[in-house]
Amino acid sequence: MVRTWLLLAVSFVCTAAEPEFLARRQALAAALPDGVVALYGEVERENADLRNGFHQDSDFYYLTGWKAPGAALLIEPRRQILFAPPRDPRRERWTGLQPALDNPDVRDALGFGIVLPPATLESELRESLKRYSKIYTVGPEAAAKVKAIAPAAEIANAETAIARLRMKKSPHEAELLQHAADVSIAAHLAAWKRAAPGLYEYQIAATLLAAYLDRGCERSAYAPIVGSGPNSVYPHYAGNSRRMDRGDLLLVDAAAECAGYAADVTRTVPVGGRFSARQREIYGIVLGAQQAAIAAVKPGAYIGGAPGAPGRPSIQKAAMDYINSHGKDLHGDTLGKYFIHGISHHIGLDVHDPADNGVPLEEGMVISVEPGIYIPEENIGIRIEDMVLVTGDGARVMTAALPRDPARIEKALRK
Repeated sequence: MVRTWLLLAVSFVCTAAEPEFLARRQALAAALPDGVVALYGEVERENADLRNGFHQDSDFYYLTGWKAPGAALLIEPRRQILFAPPRDPRRERWTGLQPALDNPDVRDALGFGIVLPPATLESELRESLKRYSKIYTVGPEAAAKVKAIAPAAEIANAETAIARLRMKKSPHEAELLQHAADVSIAAHLAAWKRAAPGLYEYQIAATLLAAYLDRGCERSAYAPIVGSGPNSVYPHYAGNSRRMDRGDLLLVDAAAECAGYAADVTRTVPVGGRFSARQREIYGIVLGAQQAAIAAVKPGAYIGGAPGAPGRPSIQKAAMDYINSHGKDLHGDTLGKYFIHGISHHIGLDVHDPADNGVPLEEGMVISVEPGIYIPEENIGIRIEDMVLVTGDGARVMTAALPRDPARIEKALRK
């Protein structure tokens, strides 16, 4: 099989607004004024790329818009350099056209005044070190590379600074995330129409993937979780191999990646079309917990509480308080012990986007809200997950078009 990675001269960047890449690099330079930033993009890795195709490191793409392998980046306040391999006509015979860096339109779109071959990185970094003694980078592999070039320099981590930039989405990023959410909603609805006793979990996963690709999205945002009956109680179940039976709960945590941006959606539906009384009871508690958590989302709130102030209200606490005050297990105990994961994470280029958990929510952030109750003794696993955009005074549920109310779910399953 031939190793491939998609490189078309007309699609070297995703559809993020082009001026944003330059603005992001400028913002990072301003956030780290005491040093130079040196980052490395992904390289081709034969075993990984053979299965999934080449995929650029999300931090590197966020700052450059560059999707091809083997590149590097240098940022300091006075200059920014992209180091990219030259075109290789022999490789292009197999993989397709590479971006033409001698094309002014390409350089202008990326916002780089200087584009050099990777072999010049060492000399350019040494030039930067005449003005700065600190090098910021991300990851141990990159740190080892820059340490080998400049053993006397102080090596610092740029991860938190980049994460803080990525946490707040631009209006264009929010549009891309909404599109990924809309495609994911359509995929879930297609899966609901197909779900029936006697089918296998992997057939539902196939329906989801087909819906993504049919609507122009490049891949799943993450490996789909399709857990029925006893498998619904495992939050990260990945087998997707069981045959579904009537009366099972079917938990589907799956979403599309479109133009580089990931969605994240979970629904739990009854195989056969109707919740049992007990399933409906637990479902209602999870839904109430989610509604309480979403009501707590606003600028200044915390996902899991503020560091140093564990009593400060958070969306995690809002969900847990609701679960613990509603319903019991078969032994008469409260249900909080069956909520075994966090309520939320940031979403963006990665489904679990980098974040600084010490920073409160701000307008423009996109997070998940995903309470769940998992009771192995009863084969009941229920999670409801939506994407939420933090607004100036609260929140907007980006995936609200996918039914959450149990009666609406049952109605949709009958169509």
